[in-house]
Amino acid sequence: MQKIRNIAIIAHVDHGKTTLVDKMIYYTNILKDHEKRQELILDNNDLERERGITILAKNVSVSYKGVKINIIDTPGHADFGGEVERVLNMADGVLLLADAFEGTMPQTRFVLSKALALGLKPVVVINKVDKPNCRPEEVHEQVFDLMFSLDATEEQLDFPTIYGSAKEGWMTTDLNHRTDSIEPLLDAILKYIPAPQENPGAPQMLITSLDYSSYVGRIAIGRIHRGELREGMNVALVKRDGSVKRNKIKELHTFTGLGRQKVEVMENGDICALVGIEGFDIGDSICDAENPEPLDPIAVDEPTMSMVFTINDSPFFGRDGKFVTSRHLKERLDRELEKNLALRVEQGDSADSFTVFGRGVLHLSVLIETMRREGYELQVGQPKVLIKMIGGVKSEPIEEMHVDVPDDYSGKVVEMVTSRRGELKIMERKGERIHLEFHIPSRGIIGLRTNMLTATAGEAVITHRFIEYQPMKGDIEGRKTGSLIAKETGTAFAYALNKLQDRGRFFIAPGEEVYEGMVVGESSRADDITINVTQSKKLTNMRASGSDDKVHLAPPVLFSLEEALEYINGDEYLEVTPKVYRMRKILLKENDRKRGRTAE
Repeated sequence: MQKIRNIAIIAHVDHGKTTLVDKMIYYTNILKDHEKRQELILDNNDLERERGITILAKNVSVSYKGVKINIIDTPGHADFGGEVERVLNMADGVLLLADAFEGTMPQTRFVLSKALALGLKPVVVINKVDKPNCRPEEVHEQVFDLMFSLDATEEQLDFPTIYGSAKEGWMTTDLNHRTDSIEPLLDAILKYIPAPQENPGAPQMLITSLDYSSYVGRIAIGRIHRGELREGMNVALVKRDGSVKRNKIKELHTFTGLGRQKVEVMENGDICALVGIEGFDIGDSICDAENPEPLDPIAVDEPTMSMVFTINDSPFFGRDGKFVTSRHLKERLDRELEKNLALRVEQGDSADSFTVFGRGVLHLSVLIETMRREGYELQVGQPKVLIKMIGGVKSEPIEEMHVDVPDDYSGKVVEMVTSRRGELKIMERKGERIHLEFHIPSRGIIGLRTNMLTATAGEAVITHRFIEYQPMKGDIEGRKTGSLIAKETGTAFAYALNKLQDRGRFFIAPGEEVYEGMVVGESSRADDITINVTQSKKLTNMRASGSDDKVHLAPPVLFSLEEALEYINGDEYLEVTPKVYRMRKILLKENDRKRGRTAE
C-alpha cells in the first residue's frame, strides 16, 4: 500500500485556507518554476476569486517525503454546508485554520462540530501571525474552549498547534523561532494525522462528490473504504433505496497534483474518480458485483428557499445577452443540476418560467451571477422560503444566526431580529464586541443583512445556518417602503429627478434609460408612486433669476445582486443581464396593476 494521508481543511470564510493549500502545492514542487504564478490556483473560477470565498470543494494531492497527502479544500460558507459534510467523509483528519486576530468564528464551529462527531483528529494552524495586533495565544485558548464545548474526546483535545503566515509561506511550532518554509506543517501532518487502516476484502466505496466532463459525462468521486478497484471491473451501484444497478468501471483516475491521472488499480484508503458509472447520486455505494454490501448513505441538505427564474420579457430584452430564450434557460439549469447537489428545478406556472430551489440567497445568487457572466439574460422573482407540512402542522425552516457587533449597536440588533420573530439564545462579550446568537425563521433573514449593516454602520458580522423545521412563527413584516415606478419609457433627466427628490431615494442617475413599469427608486411612503422621470425642462427665451441654479442630486443607491434579491417585493422581478440589474414590476402598465389590486 502506498503511504497516504487524507486531510480536509476547515476554517471560517477568509481565514486563508485556500492560500495555505497553494503554498503546499508550491513547496512540494508540483509546479515547474516557470509556471509559478502569483494568483490562487485553487479558487479558479472568477466568482471565487472576486468574492474571496470557496464555493466548490476541491481535491488536490501533494507528495512529501514519499507520502501522498490528499488535501480536500472545503467551503466555509453555511450556504454550501452540503459540500462540507460530504467531503469530511473522505478524510482521516482535519487541519483547523484560525485567524490569529479574529479567532474562531461561527462557520468554523459548524464544520468543526461535524468533523469531531466523525472522530477525525484535528491539527490546529493559527494563521496570519504577521498581522499587527494579532493574539495567537488567546486564539489557541479559544480553539481549546470551542473543542471542549463541542464534546471533543481526550485524544482530540490533545491537538498539536502550528503558528505561521500562509501568505508569507512559513510555519513554526514555536512562536519565538520563525522558520523560512512550511515544512513544520507538513511534518505535523505526517506525524499526527493517522494513515488509513488496511482493509482488504470485497470492494466498497461511497460516492461523496462528483465532477462533470463534456466528453465522458458525470464522474463519481469518493474514497475506497475496503478492498481495491480495477479498470474494467464489474461493480454493483447500490442506490439510497436499496435498489442495485450493474455497472462497469471504464476508467479509474487518481488525484495527482492539481489534476487526475489514469491508473489500472487503486487500493482502499485512497480517493479516486470513476468514469463510466451511470445513474448514480451522491451517497450511493459502489460494491462487489456478486455480493453487494453498501455503506450508510450520507444525507444531503434539503433546499430551504425557492425563486422563480423566467425569460427576460422587459422592453430592453436582448440588448446585452446572447442567450435569451426559455430553451437556453432550461438547458443551462439542467446542466447545473448535473453537479450542483443542493439544487432542484421544477417547471413553473408558464412554459417560460422555472421554480429553482436552493440552500439560501447566497447559493442561488452565485448561480445567477455565473449565468449572467456566461451571457444569459433572465428575470428572477422574490426569494421564498419552503413551507412543509410536518405531522399536519405548517412548518418553516429555522436558522441559527450569529452576529458580532460593537457594544453600542447590540440593542439595535436584538430589536431588529426579535421584530422578525427571532429568539435571543446567547449574549456574551468577546473583547470589545458583543457576540449574539439567535434562532430565527429563514423568512426573517431575507432582507435583514442590508438593514442590519446600515443600522450598525457596516460593523456587524453576520453568519447563519439552517438547523431544522419548526411550526410557523406567525407574520413577519416585509419592506416598509413602497417603490417609485417610471411612468413612461425614455431617458431620465436631472431636471425631473431634482423636482422629485422629496418622493424618496433614486436607484438611477441622470442619463440612464428607463422603461414604463421599471422601479427607479424607493418611495418615502408605504405605497408605490408612479412618477415621470423623463420630463425635460421647457426652454424659453426668458431668463428668470434663481430658477436656473445648478441641480443638486443625491447619488443613486446601488445594489449588489444579493441586496437586490433581498430588496424586491412579491410583485416585482429583478431583471439580470450581462451588464445591468434592473428592478421592475411584474405588470408593467399602471392600469394592469390597478386591475390586479381591485381583483384582490
